[in-house]
This record gives sequence, structure tokens and C-alpha cells, in this order.
Amino acid sequence: MIARLGRRLVWAVFVVWATVTLAFVVSHALPSDAVRMVAGPQARPQDIARIRSELGLDQSLWVQYARFMSRLVHVAPAGAPQGDKAHATCAPLVGRLHLDLGKSAQQRRPVVTILAERMPRTLVLALAAAFVQVLLGVSAGVLAASRKKTAIDHLAVGVSLLGISAPTFIIGLFFQWFFAYRLRLLPLDGWGDTFMGHVASVILPALTLGVFGAAYYTRMVRDEMIGQLGQDYIRTARAKGLSRRAVVVRHALRNALMPIVTILGIDVGTLIGGAIVTESIFRWPGIGSLSVTAMLDRDGPVIMGCVLVTAVAVVLSTIAVDFVYAALDPRVRAEQ
Repeated sequence: MIARLGRRLVWAVFVVWATVTLAFVVSHALPSDAVRMVAGPQARPQDIARIRSELGLDQSLWVQYARFMSRLVHVAPAGAPQGDKAHATCAPLVGRLHLDLGKSAQQRRPVVTILAERMPRTLVLALAAAFVQVLLGVSAGVLAASRKKTAIDHLAVGVSLLGISAPTFIIGLFFQWFFAYRLRLLPLDGWGDTFMGHVASVILPALTLGVFGAAYYTRMVRDEMIGQLGQDYIRTARAKGLSRRAVVVRHALRNALMPIVTILGIDVGTLIGGAIVTESIFRWPGIGSLSVTAMLDRDGPVIMGCVLVTAVAVVLSTIAVDFVYAALDPRVRAEQ
């Protein structure tokens, strides 16, 4: 298992590097001028030249890339002073190993500081949405499969089809109108000022993401469960006198969850990377809304920071999926 984890980590580093490199090239190939966005439309040519030099954008693309990659993860020199300007935009990782994403061109603050402020909120939203997806999707899928070709099955399939067809922003706007505007039970948007305000504020965006994702989970769990319930080992379990609940939950559901684990791992990684539409609708101060603002402002360092967070989150979640597979399926453990 340790050797397997080592191989996956090496592959993960390569994937993150390739993703960051592609994002770097694309962000610099955009036709708009990032310096113009910083200086403003009325800036004088000499001011634009000065800002371009300060941001290092007067160098060639390969020089900028080499400087970015050399600073991204680097080892700080021993005995460096606390307020050293060369490491003012860094964040320590392990010991003297530092992460440096530069300074935001618009906010004029270290990107690692901006991401550190946004990440906890996005993580809360991602975990809450994943919980809603699994709770609603798996429950509805199991119920539909165990009541195949009944009114409950048809209702679950119909609702899931509606959830898949409806865009995320439509679901979010409906929840805002119904729960916030009509019933006045929950905040319309924002993050809140207190702990209870944070809890109340996360409900609607988590439901929006959760309902949309649960629709896929319902269809997949239903189809997988129907296939599992027709297997020989299920008939054997029933012949042994096991209860209906034990057959469905302990035997069929465990095997039906295998494809769900894969999708959930990718979903969690993507949600941590930022749910752009939902965070924008609910004005959620997370990575998703930050990435939208950065793209509109052509803020290259922040864009690269958001891409890096998303890539790392997706890669780590897929690695976690491998170990969950081994826990769920004895055949995977035997193969390993």
C-alpha cells in the first residue's frame, strides 16, 4: 500500500504540474492586457510601462514561466529574517519548504493569503453539498430500486430527471425565492457574521449543489441496485433467511456503492476547487467566486492559485477513492 501510494503521489505531482502549466500558457495567451486592467483606461504610457516592469510582464513567456515555477515550491535559505521581502508572499509548507503564488495584481496582497481566507468557506460548502448529495441520492436510489415499477420508483425517476434537466442557477434562484423571500427562513445570500449565521447561510447553496448532484446519484444507485438485486449471491442471502433490510443494505448496497465512490471523489474535489455558478448566485466568499473575479480582472496570480487549488483537490480526492475502493471491495485488497 505504501508503494502504491508513492506511485500515485508521483503521478499526482505530474498531473498538477501539467494542469498548472496549461493554465499559465492559456492565461498569458488571452488577448486582453492585464496591465491595462490594473492601471485603468486613463493611465499614461509611462505608467503602464512601469507597472508592466513591476509585475514582470515585460519579460518573455518562458522567462515568466521559469520564474513562476522556481518560486512556486522552493526552499527558503537558512536564517532568513522574518520580514524578508523576498519571501513576503510565501507560505511555509514543511520546514523551510515554501509555497509562493506571488501577489495579486488587483488586491496587491499575497495570493496565498487570499486563498487561505477563502478555502475554509469553500471547504464547508463542499462537504455540506457532498453530504446532501449522498444522503438524498443514495436514499432515493435504494428506495426506488427496492420498489421497482411502483409509484415510488416512478416518482424517484421523474424527480431525478427533473433535477438533472434543471440548471444549477435555476435551482438556486428557486430556493432563494421560496426559502429566503417567501418563507424568510434562511438568508438570501452572503456568509453571515456569527457562527449561527454561517450555519444558516450555508444551507441554501449546499442544497442547490446537493439536489443537482443527488439527481445523478439517484439514477445511478437505482440502476446499480437493480442489477445487484438480481445476482445469485442476493438469492442465496434471501434463502438463508436474512431480512429484506439486511439483504438490501448489507449486501446489495455495498456493491452498488462502488461507482458512486468514484463520482463522489471527483465531485468533492471539484466542489473544493469552487462551485463557480452557485457561489456567484449566493455571493459565497469562496474559491469559485474568487476565480470568476480573477478572470474578469485578468488577475493572473489569483487565477493560477485557483487552478492549483482545484487541481490538487481533484487529484487528492481520486487518490482517496482508491483506498475507499480497497475498503469496500475485498477483491481490490487481494489484487493490491
